[in-house]
Amino acid sequence: MVEGWVRRIVAGVSVGSAMLLMVWTCFAQQAAVDYTPVTDERLRSPNPDDWLMYRGTYDSWGYSPLDQITTDNVSRLVPVWSLSTGVISGHQSPPIVNDGVMFVTTPEDQVLAVDARSGDLLWRHRRQLPDDALRAHWTNRGVGLYGDRVYFTTHDAFVVALDAGTGEVEWEASVADYRTGYYMTMAPLIANGKVLVGASGGERGIRGFVAAYDANSGEEVWRSHTVPGPGEPGNETWPGDTWRTGGASIWITGSFDPELNLTYWGTGNPGPWIGDQRPGDNLYTNSVVAFDADTGELKAYHQYHHNGSWDWDEVSAPLLIDVSRGGRTIKSLVHPARNGYLWLLEREADAINFVDANPYVDQNVFASIDPVTGRPEYNQERKPGTNKPATFCPSLWGGKDWPPAAYSPQTGYLYIPANENLCSTIVGREVEYRPGAGYTGATSQVFVADGADHLGELQAWDLSTGEQVWTHEFPESQNWGPILTTGGGLVFAGGTHDRYFRAFDARTGDVLWEQRTNSGVIGVPSSFAIDGVQYIAVQSGWGVDAQGMQRAVNQHLDRNIQVPQGGVIWVFALQP
Repeated sequence: MVEGWVRRIVAGVSVGSAMLLMVWTCFAQQAAVDYTPVTDERLRSPNPDDWLMYRGTYDSWGYSPLDQITTDNVSRLVPVWSLSTGVISGHQSPPIVNDGVMFVTTPEDQVLAVDARSGDLLWRHRRQLPDDALRAHWTNRGVGLYGDRVYFTTHDAFVVALDAGTGEVEWEASVADYRTGYYMTMAPLIANGKVLVGASGGERGIRGFVAAYDANSGEEVWRSHTVPGPGEPGNETWPGDTWRTGGASIWITGSFDPELNLTYWGTGNPGPWIGDQRPGDNLYTNSVVAFDADTGELKAYHQYHHNGSWDWDEVSAPLLIDVSRGGRTIKSLVHPARNGYLWLLEREADAINFVDANPYVDQNVFASIDPVTGRPEYNQERKPGTNKPATFCPSLWGGKDWPPAAYSPQTGYLYIPANENLCSTIVGREVEYRPGAGYTGATSQVFVADGADHLGELQAWDLSTGEQVWTHEFPESQNWGPILTTGGGLVFAGGTHDRYFRAFDARTGDVLWEQRTNSGVIGVPSSFAIDGVQYIAVQSGWGVDAQGMQRAVNQHLDRNIQVPQGGVIWVFALQP
């Protein structure tokens, strides 16, 4: 293996101006890898043997049609290989697989290319970050694939294109100035030959956006802000200059509807956290926004809750599902929200319409929801203010945080990794904006509700009826497990502090198989096939918010549960 340092001078684009940046990158490589290029056609109609993007397909179902592993034989599932990533903290990215080559990202802005048959490491790229780069949310959520390149985002707010065969840098572009609080952890979305990314940092007073880059050249094609400036629709919902530091971060990869040519993104909370410091609805925070994939024009939005004051980021991308309801088929956007409600919206070329919303965990903030618009009315006693504490449920981590839900077309069920019986108290304080510094303006505490008999849940909802079908409860542990559904009638998920990765019967919720891993599983699972053999893959590696919730629960219940650290890629197949 040859290791070396490469210095590149690249043209980067910052907010509002171009600049030349000298960037150091570190890579290690072996011999070049045989690689099958990824095309637009393959992304729109992927072979079930591959897993080419964050949630497998543009509709964000998290579903693999592969059906070799079934409810009848999953008990024979065994590990076939594993690979240590060499780092600790939260391993959240899915194993992305293209024709037998696997790509995963890890904390410390590392990309690994692995032979998916054997587990042999093909190459490793690890970005050398500036000493003053923020280390907030120390994770990375995956890669995007297009042509013969691999794309990922970095904590110093770059998007980077690597040669898929060698790991060498092809191009890199500065998306924003990390010194003012911007950073990036999301997996890029590839649509129509463009690399779509968004920046985080709402807790540090950034102004959110989605930007698109030409996949070949790295040139910026468009940029659309999620907080509207003067003269843009929605700016009137921000008093004075508060829009400049309004938040609305992008944390999670968006969905894409090729027929409408619209891409859908969830946005984060406003900054600072407390709503009385920025009176108004504060568009387009805590919303789903739809952009034209070619131009970036904002075509539609729906705000799940206005004037957010609870740190309920609604950053998960909606699932694009055709739902039969009331005698008609609704082209839906489905979102189990951090605010504790399951939202069913209808997507059109120039609109997002409200259909239905119901709580899936205990929620005591919303007094009512308008049946036409979906706008909630609040119980003001449950809304924190400046120097005014308020206690509310679910907690600031929500009924479901970032871990993605999944859908199975076999059952018609949506599967939600939920947390129940956790609540918060928040009190606001005056805060002054300083570039790159914390801008929450709040103090928070998370606690377990009195009489709680469990914390984590895995829920199944029938979308045609809007009713919950079954729930699997975890008496001792919270649930931070992203979901995978498969054609074999199975639901795969980890997420608990006992370090187990499990398979559930998709129709009944029965646990059919479990495997204990080295650490807690908060990675996004995927499935792929090679030479007629189906594999299930996931990263194990506890950390970030899952670890933070564990500390809060430990403190409240006077426990000392510690989850081992360290990242490992696990791959399973049926025992012959």
